[in-house]
Amino acid sequence: MTSHIILTGDRTTGPLHLGHFVGSLQNRLAFQDKHTQFLMLADAQALTDTDHDVVHRNVLEVALDYLAVGLDPAKNTIFIQSQVPELSELTYYFMNLVTVARLERNPTVKEEIRQKNFQRDIPAGFLTYPVSQAADITAFKATAVPVGADQAPMIEQTNEIVRRFNTLVGKDILLETRAIIPQTGRLPGADGQSKMSKSQGNALHLSASPDEISQYVKSMYTDAKHLRINDPGQVEGNAVFTFLDAFEPDISFIDDLKAKYRKGGLADSVIKQHLEVRLQELIAPIRARRIELAKDPAHVMQILKAGTAHARTIAAATLGEVKSALELDYFN
Repeated sequence: MTSHIILTGDRTTGPLHLGHFVGSLQNRLAFQDKHTQFLMLADAQALTDTDHDVVHRNVLEVALDYLAVGLDPAKNTIFIQSQVPELSELTYYFMNLVTVARLERNPTVKEEIRQKNFQRDIPAGFLTYPVSQAADITAFKATAVPVGADQAPMIEQTNEIVRRFNTLVGKDILLETRAIIPQTGRLPGADGQSKMSKSQGNALHLSASPDEISQYVKSMYTDAKHLRINDPGQVEGNAVFTFLDAFEPDISFIDDLKAKYRKGGLADSVIKQHLEVRLQELIAPIRARRIELAKDPAHVMQILKAGTAHARTIAAATLGEVKSALELDYFN
């Protein structure tokens, strides 16, 4: 992949978990040495459906997770969305380029409205967050945005806004972007029935203690029909094997485990023990770094302050181009 400007980030609604690690964090670690990467703590977007005190508290929590997994502030611009007002101003201008009907047709928005049971009581900020996302992406002239497959319609809508704006002003001010969809699918929760999610209470946080990791693995769904050790077991849909696929680097070892499990004669406790070892090894250094970082929250906030200042400089330059193209630069 050629060098890109990448925008990515997380809503500050809670500490990050293993699903975030598999779905985005490990890719960001790989990207930080190859691309220009902006990491956004999306607190303003989180306010569309989360209490402000929860959002405020978790800005630091998510920042700690970023730094603890190894995201380097010297290689990435880590910033707080609400502290870059240029993004809000861009959002305001972009609002005129999209209809309510088009926002309501966005498959991602439709599904999230269904999940949150908003029905017609949809906060305007939530309905229009694809526009806000378009502002975030275009402000930094991001050429690539890592997203899950279910978020691809958001990138499509961003590019529609970009094309409409450039047509409106008669020149190419804004850049289209492309979605980077990870090859690894979503990590299920311990229940095996859905994606790992803070809201569904089935997540294992990156700050989990050894006991929490052990209890989580013990509670994980395997195969309801695998009642006795000698019974043939099903690997597909088995959350433990999904986790092993994600975290065990020895593929031949996993293939051998799967063959034995399918044949019968392999206890659930054995595969869970293998998984627990891998998760303890993964999380232990992250947890240790996080504990050290949390001892000096002022230092972490200084990192965010510096990153936000840099982000404002970039976003302000794009906003200036947009306002000039719209002939809103009266005093220049």
